[in-house]
Amino acid sequence: MSSLRLSVAVSSLLLAALAITLGGCDSHAANPSADASPNAAPAQAASASPQAQSRSQVFAAVKEMTAVGEKLFFDPSLSGSGKLACASCHSPDHAFGPSNGLSVQLGGSDMHRPGFRAVPSLRYLQAVPAFSEHFHDSDDEGDESVDAGPTGGLTWDGRVDHGADQARIPLLSSFEMGSTPAKVAAAVKAAPYADDFRRAFGANVFDSDDKTFAATLRALEAFEQVPQKFYPYTSKFDAYLAGRTKLTDAELHGLALFNDEKKGNCAACHISQRAKDGTPPQFSDFGLIAIGVPRNRALPVNRDPRYHDLGACGPERTDLKGRDEFCGLFRTPSLRNVALRKTFFHNGIYHSLEDVVRFYVERDTNPEKFYPVSKGVVRKFDDLPKRYWTNVNTEPPFDRKRGEQPALDEAEIKDVVAFLGTLTDGFQVPARTPAKTAAN
Repeated sequence: MSSLRLSVAVSSLLLAALAITLGGCDSHAANPSADASPNAAPAQAASASPQAQSRSQVFAAVKEMTAVGEKLFFDPSLSGSGKLACASCHSPDHAFGPSNGLSVQLGGSDMHRPGFRAVPSLRYLQAVPAFSEHFHDSDDEGDESVDAGPTGGLTWDGRVDHGADQARIPLLSSFEMGSTPAKVAAAVKAAPYADDFRRAFGANVFDSDDKTFAATLRALEAFEQVPQKFYPYTSKFDAYLAGRTKLTDAELHGLALFNDEKKGNCAACHISQRAKDGTPPQFSDFGLIAIGVPRNRALPVNRDPRYHDLGACGPERTDLKGRDEFCGLFRTPSLRNVALRKTFFHNGIYHSLEDVVRFYVERDTNPEKFYPVSKGVVRKFDDLPKRYWTNVNTEPPFDRKRGEQPALDEAEIKDVVAFLGTLTDGFQVPARTPAKTAAN
């Protein structure tokens, strides 16, 4: 993914700011039914005055939106319980992901309602393209004629494309923040930063709950575009690529295994190379893929044997319902800061990177380690109805048969995990630059 996609994200935000400062707020962002439209265009102003705004005024507006967005992000009063802020599940100290090891987080009006999917990190979403059933990369790092298949969207199932629409989901979800547009608007009006909010969005922003709620979503979107916080590129691997540090032997070996098509083959989906324009690797192609993750029987929602989270084809996403080819597909997350996580995969079934890598390389060679066994028969892909099994990926390392040697042994798994640890932001370059680096 190139810097073009990052600049488009920022440009979209500037256009949204311009629309708002011209006198209107985002009617799309205020409409909860918009969740079902994954390809909706960026929201436009409901109305606009003819008064023009200079570029400096627009940037000033974005700065004010960003500042108030940060206050909103940490404000628990936006939730129905008054106890859950965005930051409660998206901790800055954990790359804006969960701070605990729960498979799913608890929320709702009583703070005891469990979700059904693991909470993802909010970092490095700026490069995620809008959802497309047939993605053709318009950047310069590959053959643009290649159909990469379903790609993009900001959620596990790719159902929304814009930060404001993504922010709406947890705010209104009955098992997350459990609020309503009216309650959010009332909380913002009563907040200590209400005057800042009015300065950012105009004197009439509190004229209606819909207008206030739409502005709230835009402010949160603006905050989540701050480079230093949400896409800093300050990992050890970034320093290594820049020639400012070196990797250990274990990390280098792990990187080689990560890239090797006959070993880990991780880079097939988690791209580790710079784009041709020099943009740092995102460690995801953002494609939607089915890998047959085992059913997490610890989740309350899975007590019903008829329930299956089918990702792109439902139940939360509805526009692809009945499209069998999308069932079981979830968006590939970035691996940046993955070592900070304590919960992995869409259903949070694993809690260590070693277990995750082991699943990849032993899913087919030792399936009894991951799936139920009944009368000597392994029930593979136990969280996906059999009619959708043809969707499950069989590319390396998923191309082996039961009883064959896994693509990685235990020592190699440890080295891959060691490499993944180099993707954590906040690395401090040693005072004396080592001689052996990627740059030389």
